[in-house]
This record gives sequence, structure tokens and C-alpha cells, in this order.
Amino acid sequence: MNTVILKFGGSSVADNIKLNVVAEKVIAIKKEVKNVVVVVSAQGKTTNQFIKEAQELSAIPKEREMDMLLSTGEQITASKLSILLNRKGYPAISLTGWQAGIQTSAIHTSANIEQICVKRMEEELEKGNIIVVAGFQGIDENGDITTLGRGGSDTTAVALQVALKADKCYIFSDVDGIYSADPNMITIAKRLDEISFDEMQEVADAGAKVLHNRCIQIGKKFDCDIMAKSTFSDKGGTKICKQIEVSEVKSIVKNDNLVGIQMEHDDFYDVYEKLLQNNIIVESFQKEDNKIQFRIKKAEQNKVQELLESEYPLSCVKQKELVKISIVGYGIVQDNQVLKKVITWLKEGKMEIMDIQLTQSKIEILVKKIENERLIKLHEELISSVS
Repeated sequence: MNTVILKFGGSSVADNIKLNVVAEKVIAIKKEVKNVVVVVSAQGKTTNQFIKEAQELSAIPKEREMDMLLSTGEQITASKLSILLNRKGYPAISLTGWQAGIQTSAIHTSANIEQICVKRMEEELEKGNIIVVAGFQGIDENGDITTLGRGGSDTTAVALQVALKADKCYIFSDVDGIYSADPNMITIAKRLDEISFDEMQEVADAGAKVLHNRCIQIGKKFDCDIMAKSTFSDKGGTKICKQIEVSEVKSIVKNDNLVGIQMEHDDFYDVYEKLLQNNIIVESFQKEDNKIQFRIKKAEQNKVQELLESEYPLSCVKQKELVKISIVGYGIVQDNQVLKKVITWLKEGKMEIMDIQLTQSKIEILVKKIENERLIKLHEELISSVS
């Protein structure tokens, strides 16, 4: 191989001890590969801490200033890892997103990568340097720092794979691949050897914190396989690749970070346009008579509340927390056995169902609450346990 991209998540670089593990893994790969580009996240819970501190100053901080603040976390990691690699005798240079040539749209906190100028990176690789890029960030046409949304370092890595025509892209974390459910919640969850781009997209969109959804879109568009592996083990791994024509349930995702909004208003278009103008993406949007209902992420709750109070002070607004269960697998909605098992599971659990949606690769169920024991039961019914 000539060029590889290695991305390390926050748990992999959480402290100096783990940074040393990462450095040794990078060095081992550098001995086998000519060009190595590393993409890093902020250390541990740094981003969460920054958000908490900013919200202590303002309930709804300006998004441009949040990008200025949050982008520093990845820069700190990049510089630390570069310092460590150089000390170990392997020339390395850290680059911010904009130094790496990553140009984005002018949408703060959730920008899209528009193009990457690879000139600087190619020059550094020609010198024999390992490049350590601060993930999750870029620069817009106004020269302002932007970020790509939580988990955006994954997208940085896959975008660099395309731009540099790299042979491989590895996404490293503290988990040895993609699992059929959150292994911290469902202990019988099994690791998948392969999952298709479409299925992985559904898993990410459902709210699983595994891969950034836009990195999957890039991988699919440019046919770039992605390998999810563990930083701390050479075993295992999951390949995200083209469509696998096997009809089976691959993953069950629980997302309890949702809020349902109901408001009295008869102008559907006005409300939707206001949400879009404020860069608020809703999961669903429905109108019945003079009532409008939509779902948002909990992280957007304060922002949406301020918007509605400002723009629609006379509207009666109600909010409630929701839980979404997503059952993901190519072609499962054509499998009567899967559908029967899901219906039986719902009846036995006597759950209060708010909504059910079906797509080619997903069954999505909205409920008010659900216990983990019920999820384990669903997993046992639909996915065989680890042998």
C-alpha cells in the first residue's frame, strides 16, 4: 500500500498513556506503508466539557464562537501526537483542518466539506512526514473556522481518503468494530464482519454513536471501503462496503435523545422555513388541522424553545421526551418472519406506540419509554447471540 488514513477517536487519545499506544500503532503501520495520514478527535470528553462551560456563559452561545472553541480540542490532540511521534524518531507534523486544505460550507456547527486542496499535505508526505490532521473542522469562504458536527472527524478521514486517493481508511475506537446493538447496553450483541453502506447509514441516522453519517455517504459515493477497528487490539474489525444482498437484521439501535414538539399553528410552511433558516434539522414533520408536530435532538431543545417563543409567542407549545427503536437490515421489511416477531414483541411488552415507519432497510418504532430488558428480548428474537 502507498497511502493509508488512520482516524483515532476521543477514547483512543484520552490521556498520555493512550496517546503512546496510538503512537506505537501509527509507527507500526508507517514501517509498512509509505504515506500515513492520521486524523484525531479531541481527547476524551473534552468537547462535552467545552460545551458545558460555554453554556454556563450563555444558554444558547453563538454558533460561530462555538466552532472557534470546539475546534481547539482536536488541535491539542494533533499537536500532542505529533510531539510524541517526533520524540520517538518518526518525523511528524500537525495540521489544522484549514492548513490541511479542507474548505467547507458556511454553516457553523454542521458544515459540509466542499473541497480539499491537498497541495500542503502532498508536500509534507513527500518530505517523509507523518501528517496528523485535527479532525472535525475546516474553513469557509469567509475565512471562519467551521466544524462538521459531532463525530465529524470520521468524515474528515474518509474525505481525505478520497482526496489523497488513499488505499485504506481505518476508523479506530475503543470498540473492535460495529455491533448488532450497543454492547454496553446489550451484552449479547455480536460484532459484524461486514455491513453495507446503506445499512450503516440507517444505523448512524437512527442515532447510534458509531460512525458520522456523512462519512458513510462519502464512502458510498466514491466506493471507498471503511474499516472500523479497535485501537487497543489487532483482532476483529468490521468492513463497511457495498450492498450485501442478505436479508437479515443487522442492528438494533435505541435513541433516547429525542424530543417531540407539538404546537398550535396553521402555517406549515412558515414554521418549517423558520427551522431551516436556523439550521435546525427535524426528524419528522406533520400537520393535522391547526396542530404541527415534529421531532428534534435534545441538544437542539434550548435553541428551538427560544425560536418558538420569539417567533410564535401566542402558540401553545408542548414538549415530551421520546425513544426511537430502529431495527436495521437490508430487505427486512419483505421478511414476514421478522415483522411477525416485531409485532409479537410489541404486544407482549404492552408498549405505548407513538408511530411506526418502514423503509427498505429499517423498521422504526417510536415509544414513550422502554426498558433495556425489553431490548435484550428483541435482540434474542431477531439476532442470534454470539456463539
